[in-house]
Amino acid sequence: MRDRKPVGNHSAVPRVLIIGAGIAGMQAALDIAEAGHEVLLVERMPSIGGRMAQLSETFPTLDCAQCILTPRTVEVGHHEQIQLITHAEIESIEGEVGDFRVRIRRRAAYVDWDLCTGCGLCQEKCPGRAPSDFERGTGERAAIYTLSPQAVPNKPIIDPEHCIHFLRDRCGACAKLCPVGAVDFEQQDTILEASCDAIILATGYDIYGLDQMPEYGGGKVPNVIDALAFERLLSSSGPTSGQVQRPSDGRVPDEVVFIQCAGSRDPQKHLSYCSKICCMVAAKQATLYRHRVHDGQAYIFYIDIRAAGKGYDEFTQRAMEDERVVYVRGKVSRLFRDRDRVVVMGADTLTNRQVQIAADLVVVAPALISHPESVRLAEMLNLPTDRHGWLLPLNENVHPVETSRPGVYLAGTGTGPMDIPETVAHASGAASQVLKLFAIGSR
Repeated sequence: MRDRKPVGNHSAVPRVLIIGAGIAGMQAALDIAEAGHEVLLVERMPSIGGRMAQLSETFPTLDCAQCILTPRTVEVGHHEQIQLITHAEIESIEGEVGDFRVRIRRRAAYVDWDLCTGCGLCQEKCPGRAPSDFERGTGERAAIYTLSPQAVPNKPIIDPEHCIHFLRDRCGACAKLCPVGAVDFEQQDTILEASCDAIILATGYDIYGLDQMPEYGGGKVPNVIDALAFERLLSSSGPTSGQVQRPSDGRVPDEVVFIQCAGSRDPQKHLSYCSKICCMVAAKQATLYRHRVHDGQAYIFYIDIRAAGKGYDEFTQRAMEDERVVYVRGKVSRLFRDRDRVVVMGADTLTNRQVQIAADLVVVAPALISHPESVRLAEMLNLPTDRHGWLLPLNENVHPVETSRPGVYLAGTGTGPMDIPETVAHASGAASQVLKLFAIGSR
């Protein structure tokens, strides 16, 4: 039997529902909460931070991503005006601006978060193991886990698909060792009902899978990974503590090939649009690789360089000149495994020559795609999307955060690829429109 609990608005202060707690959702939440309004922030993952939580450094300054993000996640988690509901998804939305009625399904964590102190003992002693989605397959996690050491909230969940107790009805080490008795194997989903005056969709993006690109091994060639997996190898909180190592054998790669526009700008086979951030991501990752492996050689296969932000072009030039990253202007035609290396075949269109490199590691920059949650919520709210599933604003030029439905706004990469500064600015724009709505309604 599922519980039904109201999440009532306990004051006359208007409240906004924000769906998605990545950097966009958090920025919008903080802007609105600091103005004195209530925020209901719903996140489908167990903790907040979104894709930025998986990054090592940011371009073009190479600032630590966690150093920027962690203070914000902590502020969101402790703000009196922000009610945070994680490990949850929206089941239904009814009503209109000023009176939206929302049903939220909070999935069972099998841990009573009210009792849990976040000591981490259960994770240390858990014998169950599974590939970590957060680490993009470059590392493992326990069957009871938090996404990262900096997780907010710092409360674990149990994965029943890999938990020995659920699979074989034995073990239960976490329950036996928990000092406060927080583990609850009988816990069920909870349905929460809430009301709000406005909604912001900050659903973020997903990544085009390697399994959809047979020309790059289809995800089956060892030591061919996507750019987000490489971020986890570079991160000090990642599975290798920031040491660049090949997933197959842990060896430090002497030669790394970066392949750009994988799935992007390819209307015949994949997606037609540019994913916008990949050129800068590759320059950043190649630079960081050289900082960690001083004798290593990085190659970047590219169609053209699209570095159109402040300091962006200078950043790519430094990668070429200071870090000796070799840029090969051409498309990779195929790659294949040759013993313990990956042979990358392509063409250099500047010299009109065929290029073949035997690499130790290949990093594919996959297209950014619309998150399935964006499409589902768009159908629920009767909002338009483009043919690729990106949410469409009322007018991309003069109303970039409003939608065709009054009281519903857009924030961040749910509308299309953006870098972090643009995402933050876009989210603050959505927050300003909500505050404007609340100001008009209070007259």
